[in-house]
Amino acid sequence: MASLQLRSSLPFRTPTWTSNPPPIGRSSLRVRCSAGPPKKRYSVTLLPGDGIGPEVISVAKDVLSLAASLEGIALQFEEMRVGGAAIDADGVPLPEETLSVARQSDAVLLGAIGGYKWDSNVRELKPETGLLKLRAGLGVFANLRPATVLPQLVDSSTLKREVAEGVDIMVVRELTGGIYFGNPRGFGKNDNGEDIGFNTEVYAASEIDRIAHIAFETARKRRGRLCSVDKANVLEASVLWRKRVTNVASEYPDVQLSHMYIDNAAMQLVRDPKQFDTIVTNNIFGDILSDEASMITGSIGMLPSASLGESGPGLFEPIHGSAPDIAGQDKANPLATVLSAAMLLRYGLGEENAAKRIENAVLETLDKGFRTGDIFSTGKVLVGCRRMGEEVLKSVDSQIPTTARS
Repeated sequence: MASLQLRSSLPFRTPTWTSNPPPIGRSSLRVRCSAGPPKKRYSVTLLPGDGIGPEVISVAKDVLSLAASLEGIALQFEEMRVGGAAIDADGVPLPEETLSVARQSDAVLLGAIGGYKWDSNVRELKPETGLLKLRAGLGVFANLRPATVLPQLVDSSTLKREVAEGVDIMVVRELTGGIYFGNPRGFGKNDNGEDIGFNTEVYAASEIDRIAHIAFETARKRRGRLCSVDKANVLEASVLWRKRVTNVASEYPDVQLSHMYIDNAAMQLVRDPKQFDTIVTNNIFGDILSDEASMITGSIGMLPSASLGESGPGLFEPIHGSAPDIAGQDKANPLATVLSAAMLLRYGLGEENAAKRIENAVLETLDKGFRTGDIFSTGKVLVGCRRMGEEVLKSVDSQIPTTARS
């Protein structure tokens, strides 16, 4: 078994393996190995981050490694700091070394960033600034956020069963432009001498075109319907957005395009979510809509995401936050991060069989009735983060390897 050469400057690191991982926790799980030497090798940068990030990353890493090894894939891991953890240790939310290692890897898996401890920091020293710089530094401009109501969790949805059942939405969010990155921004005084804060919503035609192409391609692979969400009745940036998306639509005659204002879209997402297939929208609207969609599925702790660029490694992360209130208490739901690992395999490495292995294992674990607190209901088995990971590992290990089926 080959092991990763560790960087002594990172004291939170533990030895990692590239294939045939050991079980997590105290489980007596026996891990099967794939036959013969690995057929493929990839490097993955792990960014545990803050709060519950290290807990969910630990689980996802074990599941990712096992699923990959059973498909003849060896993964090499490197853990680096980002967010609040990096501020405390390195004085900045995104150390240059972290970004360099991430850029050189095949894919990046992120846990969560942020916490009350750093809320009062200036913007340059906030954990969220590290995340924005990471996205920009990796050039990942397209954020894919699926919101699917699993049959096992339909009663966990905040909506009535008849409304939530069968919901399957993909939100395609532009990630590196818009009001989060636009200039000018800052603080000043108005004509009355009052303090003001200001930000700029700005998009270039090329930024809109490239996210539109990703959205149309995504819709084409799903049910062929794309809804573009904007605020073109008020915002000039949205007027351009709608014009460019409509222009790109001419290249995809097989995809049905519709437009909706953001306020109506937010309402319709709660009223009749099944009307949506694929949604494309800007940075801030996508941030809001994807979090709203998460509650339709039952818990924000269930939703993964993939952030992709034109080249280089993708960034994969759960959409939930760092949840500092439950950090270190073994209460976190690791399934969003586990499913993000599946997206990493599918979209980041092109390893569909290993991705399906993880997704099937999650469904099987839920079928067995295991639930963390955020998705718990009467009659189910309440477990913590580590136990949920152990049960998913068992399900991953119990599946017949693709090589044995072929």
